[in-house]
Amino acid sequence: MQQVSSSGRLYKRRKYRILFPQNRSKRMVWGVSEENVGWALPTKKHRREGGVITNMEDIVILEWAFSPPNYFEEPTHIIRDQYHMIIDNGKVEARIKPEVYNNDPEMRDKLHNSLNDRFLGTQLFSHENYKLLDSTMYLLHPDGRKDITVFATGGIFIVGGGQCDFIHKDEKGNIIKDSKRERLDRKKQLSDLSEKYCVKDQLLKSLLNSNAMSVKDPTNELVHLYEIQDALSKHFGNDTAARKALGISINKWRRLKILANDPSLKQGRHRGMSLGALRDATKEELNEARNIAQSLVETYLEYLERQDQ
Repeated sequence: MQQVSSSGRLYKRRKYRILFPQNRSKRMVWGVSEENVGWALPTKKHRREGGVITNMEDIVILEWAFSPPNYFEEPTHIIRDQYHMIIDNGKVEARIKPEVYNNDPEMRDKLHNSLNDRFLGTQLFSHENYKLLDSTMYLLHPDGRKDITVFATGGIFIVGGGQCDFIHKDEKGNIIKDSKRERLDRKKQLSDLSEKYCVKDQLLKSLLNSNAMSVKDPTNELVHLYEIQDALSKHFGNDTAARKALGISINKWRRLKILANDPSLKQGRHRGMSLGALRDATKEELNEARNIAQSLVETYLEYLERQDQ
């Protein structure tokens, strides 16, 4: 059982907590324990007696595992009309009413694809590897019993790198720049936008997949990064139109072409056409190409957001 006062204050009882947020049109029951995190909407099937809330209805729970567990670096909460989801510490949990889940045979796949879109959006910024396993599913009864459904196992695997953080303070100790906070905010923004638009914009899905392949297939990294630029050019009609629509400078646009088409680079599009020996692209060259390609996808996301307003 969980204990909540009528004023909405938070009380603890054993390992569990329940919170009724203040000033919300729909008050959410937020339950947390060391083993489990989830939501439930207060309904007639929730019994309130003396401040005690008891869940009186079945709930479908989908769970995913992913690595590295700190891929998003902080908990991500997603609240939709049809489901509630939390992403945290290598685990994802989605809670769905049985009638909603049963009325949509493709819901499990849709949620998996939507979740992977979030990973792709975050990867655009982090250039970091991840592994997302297929979900498990069970029906949780009010008495704690679980009806487990078994699916064929699988997963999505992507590879990549990492980064370091710094905090810049002034002489009084005030934070001027917090690279980790800025990175987390940017990750969250890209993750949200990717999930929002991937389902209805095939070009964005293609751009993110090309970026993912550049991480997964490093021997052809510049080839995959160039695919992003080429797809945008074709979508808008030509290079000039694409640059104008996205607000990309001509120097940045040309620089990615130069790097991707350098015949002396092993990761490039025209390797083997050079009369001299091939060489690996330097770390600086690869980072420059990645940053330009990232900016292309980011500005396209911003373009979609403007068109949607």
